[in-house]
Amino acid sequence: MSKESNGSKVNWRWGAGLAAFLIALAIAVAVNVILSGVNARLDLTQDRLHRLSAGTRDILRDLDEPVSLMFFFSRLSETPPMLNMWARRVEDLLDEYERVGGRNATVQTFDPRPDSEVEEMAQKYGLPGQPIGHARQYMGLVISMGDRHETIPFLDLRQEHLLEYNITRLIARVSRPDKPVVGVISSLPVLGDQRPPFPMPNMPPPAPAWFAFRDLRKDYEVREVSTPAQRIERDVDALIVVHPKELDDSTLYAIDQYLLRGGSVMVFVDPVSLVEAETSPAPAHKRFHPQSSDLPRLFEAWGVQYNPGKVVADLDAATRLQGPNGIEDNLLWLSLRQARMNSEDLLTSQINTVLMPVAGSFRVDESPDVEVTTLLSSSESSALIDATTAQFGSEAIRREFASGMTPLTLAARLHGRFKTAFPDGRPPAEDAEAEEMARMTETAPLKESAMPGTVIVVANADMLFDHFCVREVNMFGHRAYTPMNDNLTLFFGMVEQLAGGAALTAVRARGRTNRPFDRVDDIERKAAERYMEEEMRLQKKWETAQNRLRELETGRGGDDQRMFLSRQQQEEIERFREQVAHTQRELRLVRRKRNEDIERLGLKIKIANIGLMPSLVAVAGLGFWFLRRRGVGR
Repeated sequence: MSKESNGSKVNWRWGAGLAAFLIALAIAVAVNVILSGVNARLDLTQDRLHRLSAGTRDILRDLDEPVSLMFFFSRLSETPPMLNMWARRVEDLLDEYERVGGRNATVQTFDPRPDSEVEEMAQKYGLPGQPIGHARQYMGLVISMGDRHETIPFLDLRQEHLLEYNITRLIARVSRPDKPVVGVISSLPVLGDQRPPFPMPNMPPPAPAWFAFRDLRKDYEVREVSTPAQRIERDVDALIVVHPKELDDSTLYAIDQYLLRGGSVMVFVDPVSLVEAETSPAPAHKRFHPQSSDLPRLFEAWGVQYNPGKVVADLDAATRLQGPNGIEDNLLWLSLRQARMNSEDLLTSQINTVLMPVAGSFRVDESPDVEVTTLLSSSESSALIDATTAQFGSEAIRREFASGMTPLTLAARLHGRFKTAFPDGRPPAEDAEAEEMARMTETAPLKESAMPGTVIVVANADMLFDHFCVREVNMFGHRAYTPMNDNLTLFFGMVEQLAGGAALTAVRARGRTNRPFDRVDDIERKAAERYMEEEMRLQKKWETAQNRLRELETGRGGDDQRMFLSRQQQEEIERFREQVAHTQRELRLVRRKRNEDIERLGLKIKIANIGLMPSLVAVAGLGFWFLRRRGVGR
């Protein structure tokens, strides 16, 4: 074949390739033009970060009148880049509300410039704005319906995973004029201390209500049920019982009949209340060990077994705390991860972490009339130990620890028809006046449920206290609280489910950007197991040596024997020191191996993230180049 024909062939191929490229480009442009009017989105993120929850969709669909979402964000030159990126994500989520809500939701975005009408409107709605440079930075949201409106003064980036929940909660709030009623019975000051009518001049200020219950007032009418109680009113949508101690029979009967009428009850009991010890008015040196809380009569009727003298120690859920001997893993402070949540239940499927300091456990009897759902549980590497042992520190806990190789139930929900705990009817009141009042308002006692009721039992009450669930922060001069874990998300979800807000319960916490390295945690857990085994072995050696020394001291006789025995003691001490040194060397090897495993895993992750995709692109490019070269050479 001549050179001219070869050149013509090559030119033809290049021309054909250029024409194919132009045709493909034209097709791509045409497809983009055609699909530009199609409002379709595909969310490929694991936690569906860009798709609204089913509960939000239901609430938007069932609105009686349209809701308006007004986002105020100042686009200033001084605005931090991170805040601009956060505003973009907020706008994307609000666009999804407008898309899903249709006619029921409208979204407007405003830029409050200094001394503008928009800034006046933001201030009218109660958005304070934060000083930044010579202007004010606005980053708030107003949700209005008719003449009602609710605001989020400042959207905190640290609460991104709660953004959808907070917005949908405000939509639900403005859409209902009457708040559901939640009753509260507690031996702890969860609703704050009541200040006497005529306080003394030097009297300390009353303790504020716990943040969980202060925030609850935004969506519910929170009503304290004084004890002794003769009756739980019918307008109470849900009853919360926190750390119940020594409740009289009249109050127990009122709770019993409320449940049998179809009511909903949440019970938080605690084998060792750290909050009670912390908030006790008695001096520290006079405080006795805080008593546990229990509802034995009601628990027996509900088929719930609970031992207030036992606490759960879990090696897999240990929390790293500052102890008397430095930082240590506390087996009683349970940091529960997703593996310990019921992934199939709406309440716990999207919960990531829960902290339960010194919790108990339940065993719930199966019944054909009551459906039992375990919500939270310990790992198989857990055990029950005496509550009194917990006072003597980590060494005493580890000596008694013996894993039962069976998960322990920490929280459960019971739904169905219950039997009464008072088959003989209403118990007599404590005094004549209360008895007379009870007779006047008495109705026929129920022996079993007239309607299905719901009970949620949780073996820890301290988890609702501020120190264990929220952290106070200052955001541009604005005082706010940010969650330390998902304790409050779980608590609010329980209340919403029992108080009738099933749709709001379905609103999940959006995915977090900081995902835990489960394999790293697993490596550390296995290392902790080996560490504890070595520590227990060392403890046993130490006890053996101490017992031997006591025997030698008891067997002392004359001076010669004392000399002889002292040499035995010295040999025993030297042997013990060698054992300690040997164990410490083994512990150092364990820690070194653990760190090497973590570093090796981190290197693999870096290689995968940094080098894998470029390598695949390079290989694909080389393959394409090779095939093209072969085609040109033919």
